[in-house]
Amino acid sequence: MLRLTWVQPEDLIGHELRQASQDGREPKAIAARWRAAGGQDSPLTAGASPTPTSRYLRQLAEDLLDELADLPSALTDDEPTDLENIRPLCPNWPEPAGSRAAGAPQRLEAAWLGRATGCLLGKPVEKLPLEAIRQLARSTGNWPLTTYFTARGVPEDLLRKHPWNRRSAHTSLAENIDGMPEDDDLNYPLLNLLVLQRHGSTFTTTDVARTWLDELPAGRTFTAERIAYRNLLSGLEPPHTARHRNPFREWIGALIRADVHGWTNPGNPAAAAEQAHRDATLTHTANGVYAAMFAAATLATAATGEHDIHTCLRTGLTVVPPRSRLARAVRHAVRLAQEHQDFDTVVDALHATHAGTHHWVHAVPNTALIAAALTHANGDFSGSVCRAVSGGWDTDSNGATAGSIAGLLAGHPAALPDRWTAPLKNRLATSVGDFDGIGFDALAHLTHRETHRP
Repeated sequence: MLRLTWVQPEDLIGHELRQASQDGREPKAIAARWRAAGGQDSPLTAGASPTPTSRYLRQLAEDLLDELADLPSALTDDEPTDLENIRPLCPNWPEPAGSRAAGAPQRLEAAWLGRATGCLLGKPVEKLPLEAIRQLARSTGNWPLTTYFTARGVPEDLLRKHPWNRRSAHTSLAENIDGMPEDDDLNYPLLNLLVLQRHGSTFTTTDVARTWLDELPAGRTFTAERIAYRNLLSGLEPPHTARHRNPFREWIGALIRADVHGWTNPGNPAAAAEQAHRDATLTHTANGVYAAMFAAATLATAATGEHDIHTCLRTGLTVVPPRSRLARAVRHAVRLAQEHQDFDTVVDALHATHAGTHHWVHAVPNTALIAAALTHANGDFSGSVCRAVSGGWDTDSNGATAGSIAGLLAGHPAALPDRWTAPLKNRLATSVGDFDGIGFDALAHLTHRETHRP
């Protein structure tokens, strides 16, 4: 039986009820109607419940999703999605650069390698609870994390209790790595490289949508991206694709697409954030969009090689409405990282703050964790990716973004420890375009070319 993940109304309604509570709507009456009819909560980790529901409950879920979307939000003024409303809320919005700074292909190669390394480190423990990650790593003497996870030496009873991510273990445990396997955290940078090649830096959200329909297999999309893809096929146009029956519109998907916008705008965080906004609004709203803008501006600042990680993160926050939930979470995370020497203490505090209210893929806690990891490691490459993954939640995505930023700061592939990069074998697997098997050095040159195009 096919239970398609991330699109079935009866599985979306629970996520939308939680999203409504977070973004200032009042869903209690609708939640009571859903539960009185026999509706269940959404699955905690999977994208689909194990068995089909009745036709009546599915229709009710569709109706309630639409009712929830119509509820007014108390946070609208502090958390707009349109760029013309975001800018006035940001008093320190960065000045546009007159021209793009000259980036180096070697720095971009380090960024691509960093993104792949961090992603690969997090893949086998994606979806696992925090304590499971700690136990698995400790059982092999790899805690605090210093290298890729391994199954060698892990007690059998621990593996039965906390099995590795079933889709990733065969390609991402240390003993199995043979090049960089396919992952959406690398597919989306490839897609945005195609967007820039075909449409230049003035691309539109519609250009992004067309590129997806041309090059991205639907089965390689998840959460907000899968909903938006479905909405496109149903005839909806951006930005409505981000809003229609999409409870994942503040999750992490737009953030993992932001790298190329930052990489190709060295020294111009405003332009990077604006590009990220045009990309993100295909699938996301408010804090989901801010996460992408924050990452892009941070990366653009890091891409010059002239600033430390703390300056980069502060610049990233200048493009985020300061009273938004994402800005407050990042400031809190950075403060924790500055105050505590033990990073486990930082992670425990972040989980105490966010885990009870946010899904493990939501942009707010994950962006906060990335900022905390980079701050605590002072931008050091190994320290940044290991801390980001060790904090749990969306481990591969957090590791990827932390690795991208820290790779830029490292400045050269040779500055990344060989234990991280050698297993990648300068080879990336993907189903996007003609990129399958491409080397990270080649990707760096293709990306560098886009920093000099209008």
